[in-house]
Amino acid sequence: MLKEVFKMIDTKIYKAVYSLAEKLMAAANKDDRKAFDKHYAELKALCIEHENTKKDHPEQWETLAEFEEEIEDALLGYQKALGKAVAINSNDHMSSIGYSMATLYVELGQTDDAIKCLQEAKSSAVKIEDKDLRAEIDQLLKDLSAR
Repeated sequence: MLKEVFKMIDTKIYKAVYSLAEKLMAAANKDDRKAFDKHYAELKALCIEHENTKKDHPEQWETLAEFEEEIEDALLGYQKALGKAVAINSNDHMSSIGYSMATLYVELGQTDDAIKCLQEAKSSAVKIEDKDLRAEIDQLLKDLSAR
């Protein structure tokens, strides 16, 4: 098996991304629009600040996409994150991003696009340790293929 090339996310960025994600979740749970918008803007600024630098990483873009409110915007964010994951050959990120994109395509009723994302995610998932994610990918692919 080929050794996966994985560019680690900068520790400071990792902590900032997850701190902002927690704040975004808290704001969403409280229906605090002002706080949500503030933290979302901070996360987006962090992503843009490090875009195309050695600190750029799919993790920050995937997190940003998770907090997009419009499905189409989320898909664009995930596509950006996926491109960055492919660039560093991160099977973990390619799998999780592909699965997330597939679930959004299902919401849009675009089964063929969802299946394509899942097939690509499954190819990457063969090389990851996350058995739960592999099972979710397999199950959704099975469900959609049976339709």
